[in-house]
Amino acid sequence: MTVNPIKGKQLTNMRASGSDENISLAPHKKMTIETGLEIMANDEYLEITPKNVRLRKQFLTETLRSKNKRK
Repeated sequence: MTVNPIKGKQLTNMRASGSDENISLAPHKKMTIETGLEIMANDEYLEITPKNVRLRKQFLTETLRSKNKRK
C-alpha cells in the first residue's frame, strides 16, 4: 500500500468524535549522507543538493514500480 504522509486529512463537517487525536507523526530527522547510505534500499536514490539530503524512489509512480518488480 502506497502512503504519502505529507498529504493532509480532508476536513469536512462530518467527523467521528475522538478520531482526530489518534493521528500523530514523528518529527523528521536531519539526514546526513552517511545515514542516507545506510538506510537506502535497492529501489531508492539518494538525492544530494546543497541544502538537502533526501531519499526518493527510482520509479516514482506505483505502476512503474510494479512493472519493474516483474522484470
